[in-house]
Amino acid sequence: MHPPDELMVDSFLPSIRLLTAKELRGRGSSQGRIATALGVTQASVSLYLASAPDRAYSSLEGFHVTREEADRYATLLAEDAMRNPSYAVETLGRIWTSLIGRGLACDLHRKEHPSLSDCDYCTKAFGARGEGGREAIAEVSQAVKAIESSTTFVAAMPEVSVNLACVSGDSSLAENVVAVPGRIVKVRNSARAIRQPEFGASGHMARMLLLVRKRRKNFRAVVNLRYDTKMARVLKKLGLRILEIGDYSETGGGDPTMEALRMRLAETKSGFDAIVDRGGKGIEPNVYLLGGGAMEAAQLAIRASELYSAA
Repeated sequence: MHPPDELMVDSFLPSIRLLTAKELRGRGSSQGRIATALGVTQASVSLYLASAPDRAYSSLEGFHVTREEADRYATLLAEDAMRNPSYAVETLGRIWTSLIGRGLACDLHRKEHPSLSDCDYCTKAFGARGEGGREAIAEVSQAVKAIESSTTFVAAMPEVSVNLACVSGDSSLAENVVAVPGRIVKVRNSARAIRQPEFGASGHMARMLLLVRKRRKNFRAVVNLRYDTKMARVLKKLGLRILEIGDYSETGGGDPTMEALRMRLAETKSGFDAIVDRGGKGIEPNVYLLGGGAMEAAQLAIRASELYSAA
């Protein structure tokens, strides 16, 4: 038996670690700090930094990952690893399942193991699901294109980047929430999605959306933006009702945002249209805008970015 996880461990992971280590080094991190962030030894980090990146790029091309995509992955993983190593693990998992779900590892897998020539497990298990799935992905794709077309959206993006999540139908399962694998990132002066929207592409946004829907079933989508005093004025101008969480003393284990939101929802019966997370140690402040669908949430976010840029 030769599961695709062998490819992850033997080829994909070392290559993406190498590029992430170089990204962290470029941001001024010491070898010791990089080792802690990546969960490897300092000796391994030293080897990564001494190696030419071309080796990693060449390996990732076997998974149909371009150099530009590889660099974006490394940037995202570096950001997450410095915030909380568990965030990087989740992001890495999303990237990998996105690749195998679209069959991008199949050529390499079958080349190494010809007996798997008729295997289609990954595309069935991790790919888009049925007509309803295609419609949900199309809905989010259209909303993402609207965001990418905005000339002001990038000004309102947080350092942790942006994601747009939308639940398919009336489901209460995280695996039925569509989002962007690797998120929507800054590319020069524009917002760009790293990959096409997929099911199960953001555990954090899915958990938040499904938790909100226990109180507000009319909301099917959520998108995050940066939060500061200027954004606070924008939200007031938009007339949005705010549910506020944050000011964490420490991150601890698990997802502090979800725990804080769960507690806040239990405390209040007031209506809300957006969630402001004031952040805390290791957590960047964000505002989460809610919508009845993906396009509604995207248009609200674009309007907020227009007001933010003009302020």
